Amino acid sequence: MNIGIIGGGAIATYIMEMVEKQTNEGMQVCSVLVRKKEKYAKLATHHRVDLYTDVDAFLASDVDIVVEAANVHVVQDLLPTILRQKSAIIISVGAFVDATFLTAMKQLAKDHEQHLYLPSGAIGGLDLIQHAAATDSLTSVALETRKPAHTLVETPIHSEQIVFQGTAATAIKQFPKNINVSIALGLAGIGMEQTEVTIIADPKVERNFHTIVAKGAFGQATIHVENTPMPRNANTSYLAAVSVVGTLKKTRSHFHLG
Repeated sequence: MNIGIIGGGAIATYIMEMVEKQTNEGMQVCSVLVRKKEKYAKLATHHRVDLYTDVDAFLASDVDIVVEAANVHVVQDLLPTILRQKSAIIISVGAFVDATFLTAMKQLAKDHEQHLYLPSGAIGGLDLIQHAAATDSLTSVALETRKPAHTLVETPIHSEQIVFQGTAATAIKQFPKNINVSIALGLAGIGMEQTEVTIIADPKVERNFHTIVAKGAFGQATIHVENTPMPRNANTSYLAAVSVVGTLKKTRSHFHLG
């Protein structure tokens, strides 16, 4: 399977490194779409990939599936074009807070017989939440996210501070780079307008902490995840990058668990 990646940052680099190590999986990264070739020339040489700045040329290359590792705006701008030709794995799931856009992308994937994959990102337990929601066994989902203060507030603080309380739909608009996990939860469960979110800036922590509480007829589940940041980019969750590689492997498997 030939993989094309949009973006050349920490997650894209991690994907390339992991795919190169797993030679028995039949996967390789061959094409990378970036804004400026000059900036990523060394990356391309080191990983032996072709760089593109034009999306049409990128899609016309020998790519079987596209991985977006950029941002919400890139998803909004390019995904309609991508799904007409290729299946895609989307990291910046915050783009799907727009219900009209989400519906259109689902229909586009169906019309062109493509697949749209959304990795679990920096959290876990989405399988449980999806199963409960599918059987109307889910009544509430709440997320508490605690992050190092400097990633959420500009002014130094000395004690923890709640910087947001509200719905997932509102959270992603106020913190578009920090709370994609809330959109994943909303999509898996009872919706973004019904998923409760609390975001805490904490000067005493160095990791990201996500605690999910889901309740329903099935009982109650509490899922707690502590995320180590990526060495190359402290603002990026290591688990988010891991989930992309795991999703790539699942697309090739004939055995599905969960």
